[in-house]
Amino acid sequence: VFRLLSFSSGHDLSQGCGIEPRVGLHAHRGVCLRLLSLLAFICEEVVSQCTLCGGLYFFEFVSCSAFLLSLLILVVYCTPVYDHVDTTKVKQSDFYITLGTGGVFLLASIIFVSTHDRTKAEIAATVFGFLASIMFLSDAVFKFLERQQEPQMRKPEATRRAGALTEPLNA
Repeated sequence: VFRLLSFSSGHDLSQGCGIEPRVGLHAHRGVCLRLLSLLAFICEEVVSQCTLCGGLYFFEFVSCSAFLLSLLILVVYCTPVYDHVDTTKVKQSDFYITLGTGGVFLLASIIFVSTHDRTKAEIAATVFGFLASIMFLSDAVFKFLERQQEPQMRKPEATRRAGALTEPLNA
């Protein structure tokens, strides 16, 4: 797939997609985000009847939007667009989109769980919704912590003459 996409876009996607390599569980955060939001959306689409449909419709909108927004960020990271934009702004936008999506997904899951008819599809959708919410919010926390660990941009200190260190202060 990477070779096909790199051929059509002229950008070698197998070289990292602009995303820093991560190890262990952190390597699969993005995949989990997209998969869980997609599964929540699919399970919600299976629901054929509802008595209080407002929660269902809100959950449908949020789960679909969450999937599409996370996919959009992935496209930005994996295409030549990433080379032409300010990377700090992309990462900052990614953080705020992830945080906002996680919060709204959690709210939609709470509303849907309080209004659904307790069918198997609805229960599965809410389970995937809560899992996706947790993943989005934890990903936002990880992104925040990664940003805090980046080296701070400091001004270089003014260099002093070596003789100034050996001179008495009251001279």
